[in-house]
Amino acid sequence: MNQIMKMIWGSIMVILQITCAAPFTSDEIPQTDPNATNSTKALYKNLKDVAPKGVLFGHQDDLAYGVTWEKEQDRSDVKDVCGDYPAVYGWDIGWLGISEYNLDTVYFDDMKRWMLEAYKRGGINTVSWHINNLETGGGSWDKTPAVRHILPDSSKHEVYLQRLDAFADFAKSLKPGLFKKPIPIIFRPFHEHTGSWFWWGKGNCTAEEYKQLWRFTVEYLRDVKGVHNLLYTYSTDVVDSLDQYLEFYPGDDYVDIIGIDNYHFLKSPQTIDKSVAMLEMITDFAEEKNKVAALTETGLESIPMEDWFTNVLLKTIKNNEKTSKIAWVLVWRNDRPDHHYAPYKGHKSVPDFQKFYQDHFTIFESDLPKMYK
Repeated sequence: MNQIMKMIWGSIMVILQITCAAPFTSDEIPQTDPNATNSTKALYKNLKDVAPKGVLFGHQDDLAYGVTWEKEQDRSDVKDVCGDYPAVYGWDIGWLGISEYNLDTVYFDDMKRWMLEAYKRGGINTVSWHINNLETGGGSWDKTPAVRHILPDSSKHEVYLQRLDAFADFAKSLKPGLFKKPIPIIFRPFHEHTGSWFWWGKGNCTAEEYKQLWRFTVEYLRDVKGVHNLLYTYSTDVVDSLDQYLEFYPGDDYVDIIGIDNYHFLKSPQTIDKSVAMLEMITDFAEEKNKVAALTETGLESIPMEDWFTNVLLKTIKNNEKTSKIAWVLVWRNDRPDHHYAPYKGHKSVPDFQKFYQDHFTIFESDLPKMYK
């Protein structure tokens, strides 16, 4: 009888927590999707709240493999060297819908499992999309113009819809339990478009074509497929001005996160000023538009500088009040000894990374508040 009463009381408390919870204000709701799930709205609100207090550290493919290992349970190069997981996990869905694995041979079934594991520990998942060229069948780096051909009423539009359908199914399948809603995902499509190396990049499509593609993508996923667990991230490559940053910008109603990818000017202390100026620019713009700003992709390949994490990356982010408003920074993947962006056991940058980890301003997984409440 006591057990039954305990279960009934527990159910009542859950109902009270749900019905008595304060509603989200307009400032706390993602602008792309007012009907986003509550956990997605909570993630958006909490990213905004946490950003001025510290920077979340992220790593691409962190749970999938490292420099000397692959698919080991609970393994992470980051965890190996500091005892903690990153706060943000980067994944890529390139080849989704045409292959069982992505362009880095990470199987999508494994990816789902790892994303759910990260979520259950309180971590955050962000997804990029190195989609192949739908006009030629080549890779993302095939610069043959394709954007104009996948827009509505164009020759490859139906092919693009198939890829969006595959992603919608993937996003909605990420459920932590049978009756649970899918977990929030920070979605970062068509990134680094101010450069010319991708088929969606500058010179390979017009700014208007890019905007049309972005808006259609959001509207199709949200309104047609009913995907309501996404936050949309607009991230350029390095730029010289806000005008250049906004040349391809699809509009405030289609973007939640104001991001920038920066490998070029985070290679040494001598170029920090340029990086600081870009972070100031995007945090100012994000604040004006009531959005979140992030350093969405960066890193120093194979980390030849022993103190890069503290003397370049952290020094840039902590430079001033504006740069400190960056919500997260994500470094790229650890593939092999000559191509990695986080330290691994035995690497000369490990002591510096441990200092980076211990700094009060860096946030790893165990430091995270409850981001989905």
